[in-house]
Amino acid sequence: MIARGGLGFSPPEVVVQVKALACELPSTRGVPLARWSRAELARYVQETGLVGTISGSTIWRWLSKDAIRPWQHRSWLFPRDPQFEQKAAPVLDLYQRSWQGQPLHDDEFVISADEKTSIQARHRTHVSVPARPGRAMRVEHEYKRRGAWAYLAALDVHRAHVVGRCEARTGITPFRRLVEQVMSTAPYRHARRVFWIVDNGSSHRGARSIQRAQAWDTRLQLVHTPCHASWLNQIEIYFSIVQRKLLTPNDFASTAELADRLRDFENHFARIAKPFEWTFTRDDLVNLLTKLNSPSLAHAA
Repeated sequence: MIARGGLGFSPPEVVVQVKALACELPSTRGVPLARWSRAELARYVQETGLVGTISGSTIWRWLSKDAIRPWQHRSWLFPRDPQFEQKAAPVLDLYQRSWQGQPLHDDEFVISADEKTSIQARHRTHVSVPARPGRAMRVEHEYKRRGAWAYLAALDVHRAHVVGRCEARTGITPFRRLVEQVMSTAPYRHARRVFWIVDNGSSHRGARSIQRAQAWDTRLQLVHTPCHASWLNQIEIYFSIVQRKLLTPNDFASTAELADRLRDFENHFARIAKPFEWTFTRDDLVNLLTKLNSPSLAHAA
């Protein structure tokens, strides 16, 4: 059968076979491509004799009906922690101000903390030129490295309050300094309990880190996210805001200027920010994991 430029007769089974092919990785067909384009799909189905001639626009029209776009890709991280649900659910409960089935008291707080490593101070070799009508801001491509900071930050997820500090490197001791900085200020110094949601980085990894934190302050409860689940830690949202609004483009004459700007941004954020509208709950997690564990998706992975 022939399809040319979207015209002609194409049996439904041909359309189905082309759609099925578009949902396969090219390598499974012996084609040395990372992903299909419309032109490559058209070429392949002609070379294999599935159709006589066919255009890329016809391929696009067929695939668009089912929103199939094999030429696009999205980075994805599948859960690999065997205890993913058991570890993630308490974090989601804390975002809903609940712990072990009981609501939190007014004097109990939830902190999301992490480190943003190696933030460089890049001093541009020419001063940046502000935007003009019809012209974007111009930033010199070349720069000199003026050093770097590790930025440690703690976000009160229900108050949208951030406490941060710059350190030469990450580690247990710098993390302890952040903890002490937070716990020594109101309202945390008089709190009943303060839950700290952290990842599995070397500064706060495993059961020993929980014991260590309790030794620092008996009111402190460390709660770990599952491995490879940074999307569950709300501090990462704040870090993304810092990256977009403060660090891009990066133009700082020194690490001292960079540290000052990070502190100023914390104050700016405190004035304008509201708690993130986190709606993903324990029930949503169960539904997501059920979907990811479905045979069809597991086979595709």
